[in-house]
Amino acid sequence: MRFNDAITGAVLVVFAVAEIAYTRTFPSLHGQAYGPDLFPMLIGVGLFGCGCVLILRGLLARREQRMESGGQASASWLDLSNVAESSNARLNAALVVLFLVLYIVLSDFIGFIPISFITISTLLYRLGSSLISSCVIAIIATAVIQFLFAKILLVPLPAGWMQGLVW
Repeated sequence: MRFNDAITGAVLVVFAVAEIAYTRTFPSLHGQAYGPDLFPMLIGVGLFGCGCVLILRGLLARREQRMESGGQASASWLDLSNVAESSNARLNAALVVLFLVLYIVLSDFIGFIPISFITISTLLYRLGSSLISSCVIAIIATAVIQFLFAKILLVPLPAGWMQGLVW
């Protein structure tokens, strides 16, 4: 499945505008020219710029497709050819959605680490990695994400079954 870049860019621009608008509600710090809204606002401006580039790129690609086809057929905004033709691609797309729903529903009970390991290793294996490399990459990625959120960003991820074992 492939969306035209203009669609992805438009979603990114809408998200960036909403983020920038929300950061305007953050409190200001007295005696400083900047506050807690600065970093999220800079990210929003960057997302807005990237979204605009994607929109332009998508529109130019669409125009090029129309010119190549002689203006007869309209270029598509969404290409489902690879998903429609491949049962593996449909299963992989369904697994991504399933793992997202499972994380939302079960993360407090099971915890981030087991769900992350199962999700990453399963998807990597399904996409062609060997079982051993899928598991090794999943362990490393899960540990790095857990460390970044817990120690660097100070955002605790659900511990679940590993309550008391998570650093």
